[in-house]
Amino acid sequence: MMDRPFDPTLRLWLLRLGTVLIFGLLLSRLALMQFVRGPGYQQQAVANRVRVIQTEGERGVIYDRDGRILARNTARFGIAVVPANLPDDPDYATSQAKRHAVYEEVIRLTNAALAKYERTVTPTPTPSPQTFPPALFPGISQPPAPTVLAIEAIDRLVAEREAGSAFAPVVIAENLPREVALRVEEQTYRLPGVELRLRPMRYYPTGADTAHIIGYMGPIPEETRATYAEKGYSADAWVGWTGLELTFEDVLRGRPGRRVIEVDVNGRERGVLGPETPPQPGQNLILSLDLELQQAMREALVAGINPRRSESAVAVALDPRTGFVLGMVSLPAYDNNVFADGVTTEEYKAIAEARGTPLLNHAIGGIYPPGSTFKMVPAAAGLEERVITPATLLDDPGVIYLPNRYAPDDPLLAQPFVCWIHKYGGAHGAINVTQALGVSCDVFFYKLGGGWYATNFEGLGVDTLAAYAHHFGFGELTGIDLPGEHRGLVPTPRWKRIAKGERWVTGDTYNMSIGQGDVLATPLQVALMTMAVANDGYLYRPQLVAAITDVESRLVRRMEPELIRQVPVSPQNLAVVREGMWMVVNSGSGTARHAALPGVTVAGKTGTAEFFDPDIPRDGKGNLPTHAWFTAFAPYEDPEIVVTVFVYNGGEGSETAVPIARRILEVYFELKARDEATGAQSVLDRLAPTPTETPVP
Repeated sequence: MMDRPFDPTLRLWLLRLGTVLIFGLLLSRLALMQFVRGPGYQQQAVANRVRVIQTEGERGVIYDRDGRILARNTARFGIAVVPANLPDDPDYATSQAKRHAVYEEVIRLTNAALAKYERTVTPTPTPSPQTFPPALFPGISQPPAPTVLAIEAIDRLVAEREAGSAFAPVVIAENLPREVALRVEEQTYRLPGVELRLRPMRYYPTGADTAHIIGYMGPIPEETRATYAEKGYSADAWVGWTGLELTFEDVLRGRPGRRVIEVDVNGRERGVLGPETPPQPGQNLILSLDLELQQAMREALVAGINPRRSESAVAVALDPRTGFVLGMVSLPAYDNNVFADGVTTEEYKAIAEARGTPLLNHAIGGIYPPGSTFKMVPAAAGLEERVITPATLLDDPGVIYLPNRYAPDDPLLAQPFVCWIHKYGGAHGAINVTQALGVSCDVFFYKLGGGWYATNFEGLGVDTLAAYAHHFGFGELTGIDLPGEHRGLVPTPRWKRIAKGERWVTGDTYNMSIGQGDVLATPLQVALMTMAVANDGYLYRPQLVAAITDVESRLVRRMEPELIRQVPVSPQNLAVVREGMWMVVNSGSGTARHAALPGVTVAGKTGTAEFFDPDIPRDGKGNLPTHAWFTAFAPYEDPEIVVTVFVYNGGEGSETAVPIARRILEVYFELKARDEATGAQSVLDRLAPTPTETPVP
């Protein structure tokens, strides 16, 4: 059977149909690309040609009261590659070979420039050792060493960027000296995708001297990214983490600028498209702190303590007329420059785990029994509540015995409460409140606070004593413009029942009356109590920032003293307490006679507070270790400075804390006399206000 020949007409129609289908497919594909995907392709084309560059505004500078810089900005130079602008080829091997050639050339140029630079630069001398152990008080850190990535590391980072944002730069060399970075940048015209990176970096000229006050910066924490993003921060921005850098973040931060530029195929700028929005610099802070006094306070602390015995120490200086902080030192300290360029895990661990907790500002975050410095509270309360008068005499036989409530007639079960002088075989006898403050008589304040059954003397009682402690600022936040403040503890019967499951007893009131037992306070709270006694009862919020200025150094805002409250004690009764503080320093039996200064009348109160630490054994007589305290003001006639010194495990306050405070007061009045002789003015006095005050967050 013969096959029938294929009809030519059918072939023609099949050809025509195939042609129509092909053209239909092409037209549909064209329509898809033109009308459906067209806008997206246009955006990609614009993205390849147009870049939006966000430029960060410069962060504000922090000054002390005399205009000395405590925190400023510096530049960190680096070399980066933009993955989207690197050589590309359909063949992966060819593409990688071209990219590796670029990487190798950048590495070669950078290393060569570094070698030449190091031959021309004199090495930075090693800082002299501190008298305080380096582990607790590190010297100023050296600038971070330059780093250049290997090709394998660059490949990995570029691949990560290409999986996300190919236009985000990958830094391949950083911490370069300016001369080195610019030398490499000169050759980037022949290296596609390579560019100079300039990142602002915070620098703290005073380092450990002011680290607890100024603080430091770091990348935005993961848990707060959304909050900062709402405020306009970029994902890779740095923000304040501690200190004033954190508290005044909204004031210090600069507002970013914006530039829209056109680039060529190598990613290099060809022109600017549209108007440019310039960055706005942040505002500056001027502190009430005097750097010279601050450094003298640190030196006095370092010289006055035994580093093998004391793991921390604090000195605070306030102006009792305003509450402004003149100086605040916490030891051990740390160098906040370590954090300026991104702290390593090893660096952070070394600081965080060092003995004495260097990252803690012990002046506001450390809580300790205040010891006999607290006696000014029951003294003022007793006078105001008319439990005593200035002439009231309470007898100190050296030791008193508080009967056991379950066996009141059994003297063998009575609890002894001794005065410090008893261990020397002495007693203070019958004394009044000013004398009791002058000699720091414990028995007087046991009776004043908790009463004495033998004479039917009721005393203040725990509730009244606790109320006055709060009036003087204990158990409450002071509101200082620093983060990390602790409120301390004023114990009460309710607190003891909840916290310990025990009843409050008279012995608890006795201990509380001399700043022992469960009373805990920060050194700043002790300074505020002293302030209120010195200035007739005005409790001011302590402040470090005295003024805010703009980039032209014009006054934006001057901080005014902020009164927390007026302590409910009459000026007459506070004058009696001040007289007792005068006797502490100026009477023959006072506990701080070595605090006296020629030409300036000093008044103060010592404290020796027992504490328990399982790592610190009792002494040979079974006595607990003690913290050393001294708080003072001067001049007595017209107070202008309050100084509080605390030394952890420092022993007797009169032996350890008093000489430190005396040196601080001595330096303060020396600086004051020098400035008066030369007519020097602080920068706060020289600031001119702006015509229109700029709002401050």
